[in-house]
Amino acid sequence: MEPPSQNLKTTPLLSLRRFHISEDYGFLLPNPLKELPDQFRPWMEIANELPHLIESRQLQARVNKMPLLSCQGLKSYREQRLAHLVLSFITMGYVWQEGQTQPKEVLPRNLALPFVEVSRNLGLPPILAHADLVLTNWTTRNPERNLDIIVSLPGGESLRGFILVTVLVEKAAVPGIMALVQAVNAILQHRDNSLLRALQQLRLSIQDITRTLGQMHSKRWKDNPAMPVGLTYEGVSTEPLKYSGGSAAQSTVLHAFDEFLGICHSKESADFLHRMREYMPPSHKAFIEEIHSAPSLRDHILSSGNDQLLTTYNKCVEALVELRSYHITVVTKYLITVATKAKGRKPNHLPGPSQALEERGTGGTVVLSFLKSVRDKTLEAILHQSD
Repeated sequence: MEPPSQNLKTTPLLSLRRFHISEDYGFLLPNPLKELPDQFRPWMEIANELPHLIESRQLQARVNKMPLLSCQGLKSYREQRLAHLVLSFITMGYVWQEGQTQPKEVLPRNLALPFVEVSRNLGLPPILAHADLVLTNWTTRNPERNLDIIVSLPGGESLRGFILVTVLVEKAAVPGIMALVQAVNAILQHRDNSLLRALQQLRLSIQDITRTLGQMHSKRWKDNPAMPVGLTYEGVSTEPLKYSGGSAAQSTVLHAFDEFLGICHSKESADFLHRMREYMPPSHKAFIEEIHSAPSLRDHILSSGNDQLLTTYNKCVEALVELRSYHITVVTKYLITVATKAKGRKPNHLPGPSQALEERGTGGTVVLSFLKSVRDKTLEAILHQSD
């Protein structure tokens, strides 16, 4: 059968470079900066002392004395990403310095104005998101190139471990992202042998993500009962603004896999997941949309009559189901169990896994119900010859 050459001329092949996605690091920012230009030293000095300043309840006083700096001095994309990381962490600490019961409801203009400015430049919201907490917040230290984080909050090794394992999960997804691109292009070129190999690699990558997750705890002011009206950014808006904080649902990896495999979630889950895309770097969100508009993998497999393709596709779906089942186990163990135990402890200055996580879950969804729905809808994607 001759390939439809007309389509090949009009449909461009998918390329990671077009979406600023690294072939070595995936959605992680390659080699993030650890220092800003000298004029931004006031930000970096506070960021480097954050855990101590929060625990000693000195952060708000330090921020109130901080000079108002313009983001125009940030020349490169990586400088802007580090600035967003630093300002998002300072904002988180400023709001929650006094704990869950006394959150600050107004962000001072010397913090709010540059944070909103750099956020607009990057197309990100002015809040600590997955793009900051994980994608920008990693580095290597010492000759062994051991992983470490750049900015931290109170939480010690527990928080550090959570961030670094999530970095490793993003890194484990890289072969799967590469395989996804190869598979989309194989469909466009009607090369079923290449598609088969790409699907086999995708399954292996998903399984590797699950193993990496086994090495394994976020706060927000949208859907947060401690801040029901949101946060006022002084000098930006007179009305409180609401954003969701860092969440695994903001990772582009599983969004991309779902779009490619044709996973259809319930309306409530799908609405939430689509809302989480607004917290991704715009180029990553565009990558998901490009996959969505590509030819349907499921339709291609069913029309091909290729049993080997169908079987391999189903193995990819089954691997994704296993990953999501394991994620449920992790969330149950580390968020709900730990939150229950934390009730009897002295409250931390920063809100931990609290009632917002226990009862409402990530981004305002009942967490276990949401995760189980996502897992079950993934399982429903299994193909049968009669489909």
